[in-house]
Amino acid sequence: MTTGPTIIAVDGPAGSGKSSVSKEAARRLGFGYLDTGAAYRALAWHALEHGADTSDASAVLDVFGDFDFAISLDPDAYWVGVGGHDVTAAIREPRVTDAVSGVARIPAVRHGVNALFRRLVAESALPGVIVEGRDITTVVAPEAPVRILLTAAPEVRAARRSAEVTTQDAAAVAAALHRRDASDSTVVDFLTAAPGVQVVDSTDLDFPHTVDAVLAVVERTIGARDGR
Repeated sequence: MTTGPTIIAVDGPAGSGKSSVSKEAARRLGFGYLDTGAAYRALAWHALEHGADTSDASAVLDVFGDFDFAISLDPDAYWVGVGGHDVTAAIREPRVTDAVSGVARIPAVRHGVNALFRRLVAESALPGVIVEGRDITTVVAPEAPVRILLTAAPEVRAARRSAEVTTQDAAAVAAALHRRDASDSTVVDFLTAAPGVQVVDSTDLDFPHTVDAVLAVVERTIGARDGR
């Protein structure tokens, strides 16, 4: 991603606030917003709809062949589509959440989806895009001029995720988040900042201050680069 829109890469674990913070930061910058996790969720939904075993790599790769994915980069009009169907709400269902790690751990899937992300950004005609998810700063956009690891203490992340999910109790949400971290950490390191990646720890920050902290990193980094 060396040409085209300015990329702001944001990594972080589940419950770190990276989606909501990235979306608000994109609004304030006039940039697009790409939720990469939605692609893996959409593929998990697609696999489940086809009756595929999401723990079976070959079965997932079979359905990946006709995975017709679309996503809005507009932070004020967010939607996700698969094969012409709006799956924005469906990909947040617990059954999809339980299946997504199995899908995301397949190397060929990650390679194909990462290429999709790069194409979406390059073809967006936007001045910039905040790309958020896992391994964004190291694999998807390692040359992005701004790379941020947004993190928070595990208990804070669990509390935030619990507040977002109204269909499960806090203990269930915390347990699911722990399982997700443990599973995903075998595929990507999302808790350690790679060289050149700036850490924003939101443990003691509320939402507005976290957005401000991210925007401050952007201003320092791109501002210095642009000579402002």
